[in-house]
Amino acid sequence: MSERFVVVGAGTMGLGIAYVAAGAGHAVELVEVDPDRGAAAATRLGELWDRAVGRGKLTAEQAAANRTRVTLRAALAEVAPGPDVVVEAVPERLDLKRAVLRDAEALDPALLGSNTSSIAIGELAAGLARPDRFVGLHFFNPVWAMALLEVVVGSATAEETTAAAVALAGRLGKDPVVVRDMPGFATSRLGVTLGLEAIRMVADGVASPADIDKAMVLGYRHPVGPLELTDLVGLDVRLDIARTLQAAYGDRFAPPPLLAEMVAAGRLGKKSGQGFYHWEDGVKAVRPAVADGGSSR
Repeated sequence: MSERFVVVGAGTMGLGIAYVAAGAGHAVELVEVDPDRGAAAATRLGELWDRAVGRGKLTAEQAAANRTRVTLRAALAEVAPGPDVVVEAVPERLDLKRAVLRDAEALDPALLGSNTSSIAIGELAAGLARPDRFVGLHFFNPVWAMALLEVVVGSATAEETTAAAVALAGRLGKDPVVVRDMPGFATSRLGVTLGLEAIRMVADGVASPADIDKAMVLGYRHPVGPLELTDLVGLDVRLDIARTLQAAYGDRFAPPPLLAEMVAAGRLGKKSGQGFYHWEDGVKAVRPAVADGGSSR
């Protein structure tokens, strides 16, 4: 069944959600107020479809059909009322997300979701007229490759909404887990703990980022190490999440100074070309960007 699927925010996560929703046959409206970011998202989506064809994942006809299903919008005001699903995927800032969600709710969607990775659903729901229709829909990067969808149930979320979110996960080809509304939920709380400790180890000179990651991949069978994952997620995103968790749980989630220094220097990971590794054309280079001993300079 085709649905009207609205995604607000065309950053890494937003375009990934749009890509998957279009691939599932839905009519997707991708809302991005920044013209440059919107153009970049359109280019990136084209590259993803071309790559999928090149790898034999899609036929040229399927890719062409998916392209036609995605429409870029410059504002939520351009979206017609009554969409089936709206998912906000804007940066992890409470005030921004609340404002976007209020505007999105005015469209009267059947299901309203947030891709937040750490902010409590109850906090985001403040000011919503129908918090019973609101739920956390936490996708994972890269959205097209990661099977997990974390469905976060707020205190006001209706059972029907939770059921609808779980059903949506299935239609998108995702495997859902349902968790209670706690800061960091399940995945971010555990993942950030590991990532922050790995950053502290770099700062302490325990080992290079590459060797720390290698230890977790070979010793614990993680598909990717915590520092490379931090580069993929974005150091700025990790910093925002850490600060949110610090406010909720105390200084055990305090971000390491090295993380804050790297973000301030614009070393955001894959999206900026430099983080704990060098990235060239989206591919991780052999040499790490942060040397043994924790220098970020």
